[in-house]
Formats: sequence, C-alpha cells, structure tokens
Amino acid sequence: MKALSYYPVIMTDDVAGTAAFYTGHFGFEALFSADWYVHLQSKESGHVTLAILDGSHETIPEGSRGKVSGLLLNFEVEDVDAVYDRLKAAGLPIRLDLRDEDFGQRHFITSDPNGVLIDVITPIPPSAEFAAMYDASALPN
Repeated sequence: MKALSYYPVIMTDDVAGTAAFYTGHFGFEALFSADWYVHLQSKESGHVTLAILDGSHETIPEGSRGKVSGLLLNFEVEDVDAVYDRLKAAGLPIRLDLRDEDFGQRHFITSDPNGVLIDVITPIPPSAEFAAMYDASALPN
C-alpha cells in the first residue's frame, strides 16, 4: 500500500470550538469547513494536517460514534521553549511541565478542549544509552 496522505481525525461534540482551538493556538487554517467536519492544514507546513469530525455523524459506524479518548498528538517544533511560553501565557493547561528527556526530547504536554493530549517537542541529542537504540538516520544533528 502506498499511502498518499495520513492525518488524525478528532471526533468531538464541538467541531467549531475544537477547530478554533487548533487554528488559534497551533497555526492551522481551515481548507474545508462544514458544521460536521473541518479539515485543517498548518499555515507553515503544508504536509501537517488535522481533521475535526462530529462524533455523532452518520459516516461513523454506529457502535463507534462518540468523542475521542486515549489520543496523544505530537507536534515537533523548532523552539519548544517559545511555544511553551506562548501557550502557558494563553492559559492552556500544562499537563506535563517543560523538561528534557534522556531519550532525546525537550517537551511539554498540554491538552485541547476534548482532553486530547498534545505533546510539543523539540528533538535534542539523546543520552548515550538511548542513542544506541536509534537508527543513525533518526538522530538529531
């Protein structure tokens, strides 16, 4: 299978509010907007997309309708400290404070209005122990 695109779809009971959250705080813009579905694309990276879907919509199998749960979105950014300062000042909940991880990330975790966790990450060099677990092509320069 050759995938042509891949993006998460957040099922919610507040499509407009969820779309406004991602456009307001994470630099997305709507490429398609209906009351039941909004397709978002990053203003800075055209290959970064996200969709918001009314979890009660008929296109979802009846037994699977509802709100999203158990989801963690990762956003890799150039300057995690600047994003942390901006989102904290905007009043977003900080679920995990900004910190460095031995496995090669400086990151923090916030959440959207649906409870979806958002991990904002800047890659950093991992410890020697973790560096040995990486393929060389995956290590930050």
